[in-house]
Amino acid sequence: MSILVSLRRIAFLLSAFFITAANAAPGDKIDLVRDLAGRVGPVIGSALSCPDIARPRIQTVIEKFAGVIRDAAAAEAQRSELAQLFDRSVADGRNAVATGRMDCKLAERRLADLEQSLSPSAPAPAAPTAPAFAPAPPPPAVSFGNPVSTVRGVSDNEIRFGITAAFTGPVRERGRQMKIGIDTAFNRVNDSGGIGGRMLKLIAADDGNEPARTLQAVRQLYEKDQIFGIIGSIGTATAAVAVPFALERRMLFFGAYTGGNVVRRDPPDRYVFNYRPSYAEEADAAVRYLVKIRRIPVRQIAVFAQQDDLGDAGFAGVAKAYRALGINDSALLRLNYPRNTIEVDEAVNLLRLQKVPVRAIIMAASYRAAAKFIEKTRNLYPEMIFTSISGVGGSSLAEELKLLGPRYTTGVLVTQVVPAVSGHSSAVLEYKNALAKYFPGEAPDYASLEGFVAASILIDALKRTGAQLDIEKLVDTLEATRNLDLGLGVQLGFGRSDHTASHKIWGTALDESGRFQPVDLE
Repeated sequence: MSILVSLRRIAFLLSAFFITAANAAPGDKIDLVRDLAGRVGPVIGSALSCPDIARPRIQTVIEKFAGVIRDAAAAEAQRSELAQLFDRSVADGRNAVATGRMDCKLAERRLADLEQSLSPSAPAPAAPTAPAFAPAPPPPAVSFGNPVSTVRGVSDNEIRFGITAAFTGPVRERGRQMKIGIDTAFNRVNDSGGIGGRMLKLIAADDGNEPARTLQAVRQLYEKDQIFGIIGSIGTATAAVAVPFALERRMLFFGAYTGGNVVRRDPPDRYVFNYRPSYAEEADAAVRYLVKIRRIPVRQIAVFAQQDDLGDAGFAGVAKAYRALGINDSALLRLNYPRNTIEVDEAVNLLRLQKVPVRAIIMAASYRAAAKFIEKTRNLYPEMIFTSISGVGGSSLAEELKLLGPRYTTGVLVTQVVPAVSGHSSAVLEYKNALAKYFPGEAPDYASLEGFVAASILIDALKRTGAQLDIEKLVDTLEATRNLDLGLGVQLGFGRSDHTASHKIWGTALDESGRFQPVDLE
């Protein structure tokens, strides 16, 4: 009975809308459409979650509702606000099916009843007869969920994405390189006609790697720059600020440069997707390499860690690897330094106080702090093995160490989430050719290669989503990605319970010239 009442209410509101459309004040029409969006959206959302319900039926209703939005709101900002309200209601309907509060039989019945109530031949309940949802001539670009104005960040000729990172300050090079990699992939697809004629655009906002600035940066991208989603943002502590903002607005947060747990919840957040493995996976690979290949006793391994989520994730990954090997992790030594600084003297002094000599150090640090730590400890411990997780920014670390001389580069290991940039896999060759074309003079870099790969995964999903682009359809497409081969030597994919595309760890080590060479970690 409640469903029937709700659908009758929809039909009544539609009739009222069309009757008053010509003479009503704009605010009254918009209020009516707001009410409609909250009622039609859940019906559409639940239908979209049921694969047996034909998509053309659903799309017909969506397109008609987009016509209602256009008729009600003359201003772009008002149309965008109504479309977002409808978006949220659609997501609520999807969630009702996903959580078992509604089954697909009921969703089918609700859609059928809605279609009947929207039919021109259906009697208008308790209101003067009027054409409910008469199809309007198609606009220059498609309506809701289609090109143009009803999807934030999407027009008939452009899709806008944003990146937040440090573009100033001590770790600015990682942000610059990540943006270069994404822009390289975007430029390449744009030169081929874009995504169905839409060009991809990347807008950068500088947060200085300071979480206190991140909220302002993502708010600027969302409100001022009107982006569709975020891609490639740098940092773990900053992601802890940006992710909740994105989730509240049902905005894509894709391919962040962090292996932290904030982007890896279980079950995964619907709008958060990763390319790279976790820091815990990298730390596990480093521990196994040191213990099984280099034969370092676990009591002679320490962790040099930034005092933030990056350092915590790295340290926790090492401790987890110890436990997986059946080793007590209670005595694991952590050498700390303050985040976003190169103040490493306290960590060096604590290392010198150890009675049991430390022979290997796993670093979960920024590249400048890691380089400073190696500089201050190499003379004290000439045989020390330094290995770092990829969050350090391998190419940037190499550049810092090369300034100090060959004795500081030799033997420094970095676990990587992409193949060696000096390698010859098809993905690396495509990346280097595109980089030379769009950014001549820029040297291949691990961070920019990661940005290129992450952007390529997103581009593949955008192409498969098709012209009717909205966030829910894109997420569904991403979750259906299986066995994607970009030429990395490993197939990529997502699922509803796994939003991380790759779990592959590559090993690299610097030689005397400061170049990375492949290392077998197993």
